[in-house]
Amino acid sequence: MPNMNPEKQKMPEQAPHIRNKNFKEVALGYNAEMAAEEAQRCLNCKHQPCVSGCPVNVHIPEFIAEVAKGDFLAAYEIITSTNSLPAVCGRVCPQESQCESKCVRAIKGEAVAIGRLERFVADWYMENHKDEMPQKPASNGKKVAVIGSGPSGLACAGDLAKAGYDVTIFEAFHTAGGVLVYGIPEFRLPKAIVQKEIDKLSALGVTIMTNMVIGKVLSIDELIEDMGFDAIFIGSGAGLPSFMGIEGEALVGVYSANEYLTRINLMKSYIEDYDTPIKKSKSVAVVGGGNVAMDAARCAKRLGAENVYIVYRRSEAEMPARLEEIHHAKEEGIVFQLLRNPVKILNDGSGKVAGIQCQVMELGEPDASGRRRPVPVENSEYTLDVDTVVISIGTSPNPLIRSTTEGLETNKKGCFIVNEDTNQTTREGIYAGGDAVTGAATVILAMGAGKKAAQAIDSYLKQKN
Repeated sequence: MPNMNPEKQKMPEQAPHIRNKNFKEVALGYNAEMAAEEAQRCLNCKHQPCVSGCPVNVHIPEFIAEVAKGDFLAAYEIITSTNSLPAVCGRVCPQESQCESKCVRAIKGEAVAIGRLERFVADWYMENHKDEMPQKPASNGKKVAVIGSGPSGLACAGDLAKAGYDVTIFEAFHTAGGVLVYGIPEFRLPKAIVQKEIDKLSALGVTIMTNMVIGKVLSIDELIEDMGFDAIFIGSGAGLPSFMGIEGEALVGVYSANEYLTRINLMKSYIEDYDTPIKKSKSVAVVGGGNVAMDAARCAKRLGAENVYIVYRRSEAEMPARLEEIHHAKEEGIVFQLLRNPVKILNDGSGKVAGIQCQVMELGEPDASGRRRPVPVENSEYTLDVDTVVISIGTSPNPLIRSTTEGLETNKKGCFIVNEDTNQTTREGIYAGGDAVTGAATVILAMGAGKKAAQAIDSYLKQKN
């Protein structure tokens, strides 16, 4: 009999007043009993609407049925037949707007906790099959270069390696993992989990070359003409931060969220033994309302800031961040300054941040995004007393590859133009996916693009024979 409890199993978590002082994982995960009980809430619907909400079409009811039976290995094999990064996706996917939004149980109550179950299965596998690594397939003699080791690059490389291709990943940073290691904090996605996924790729025969800035160290054309790659996948992400263009953005103590999170996550300033240069802040204003803004604010709190503010020009209803992230931030003592827009960052007289001047906003008519447009309230300026400002209002692709490669067309936002069915760019044999195509989006959408491109590259190279 299905479990008809209208509420999903609660996720065990570190207490807010403890976790906001450490970088250990906030959500502790289900145990086997909790997972089995939650799995029994699934109605195993005939039409499986949840699957249509998943960008990589995980066979959700099938894997959940195995969890309900206690066969966690079978559940893992079902998930990984379409999703190569379940431990990552179980933690950082916005399930509430994807698979869980389509769940029939959500009509009267809460959706089945699909993401939490996926995480449980992946963690169970890692705990019980620690030393198991995939076998390297026989080579088919074709070489593919993958630029970037974020979620789209990892997904593409994994699928191609399993099909026998000789894959080399070129990563600009000194560590593989892309946004999974430089962007997402340890308390949401432990680095060790990402490293295990990368170790699996190495076992499949994928070569990972770090400190390789394509467009500088090597060009796309050199990869093809001099190094003999038969096809290329560009998964270089969207690492170029946007700024507001207001006075004071060049002051010491102003960071882009990208830089701030990279210093904390990839350069390990969250570990006390590391001498990573980062400001020891007393009060921090984070400008923006997305997941990245929440990550930056929650990191600032953990690094010892007494006051951390989220400054967002719309109301909470318009915030693009996940509800869980907003909830966790509030619990941890982050102060939300909603319907507020920064107009100037103040100088202390020596080139450092002395505060941020904000203006009260009110919501007008909807704009092109469908959200109500924020309109300034006259004579409503006030000053927040802060010594650090983190700007988190979006990113776009770095223009380096585009500007050094002839025939690769991009749109006005700098994103590669691709064929929607194959992810091929405007140059034959060169494919692209993830944030380099969509602009900043989700891990699972980037993975879906990497998988689609891998399939298209396989078809293309087979036809070329």
